[in-house]
Amino acid sequence: MSPILVRPVREQLEHDRIIRQLQAKFKRKFDALINPGAEKNAPVGVGPQALYPDLVLNSLERGRKLMGVVEVETGESVNHLEALAEWAHFAKTKAPFHLYVPSGMVEVARRLSEDNQIPVSEIWSFHTVGDQVRFTMVHRGKEPPPQKEKKPPPKPLKPPVPPVRKPAPSRKKPAANKPAVKKKKK
Repeated sequence: MSPILVRPVREQLEHDRIIRQLQAKFKRKFDALINPGAEKNAPVGVGPQALYPDLVLNSLERGRKLMGVVEVETGESVNHLEALAEWAHFAKTKAPFHLYVPSGMVEVARRLSEDNQIPVSEIWSFHTVGDQVRFTMVHRGKEPPPQKEKKPPPKPLKPPVPPVRKPAPSRKKPAANKPAVKKKKK
């Protein structure tokens, strides 16, 4: 449960509306499951350590691999307590953690994540224009460099072996104690 025990009703309605819009946005690429309000529909993890972010993105493939975790905050919920109680845990999942905050709270969210060493993959701002909500990416976290395939280490180079030289035929004179054999003529 969020450390913000009671969100003002108006903010809670706006919060849940944004979650539903994000669900519709991500529906094409992911199996997007939501946890609006106090509902606990889509956990990340199992047992007492299960987390309930606002939006859980799973792959559409057979294994339903976790592909992302999204947390939507309102003006009142961007604070130090929320960062430590929720963001820090969501960032520890193996999937990218995306944070959506009101446009006026971007710098506060960025500072909270940096000060508390919470790795956020992306921070998005949102603002309402009439009935529409507009989203803008304002921060992209450092991604680890892509891992290259491990190749076996190269074989150590051996020093070149000099070619073996055959000794030159010797021109020794026959030994003195052996008589020289003469060839007989036929």
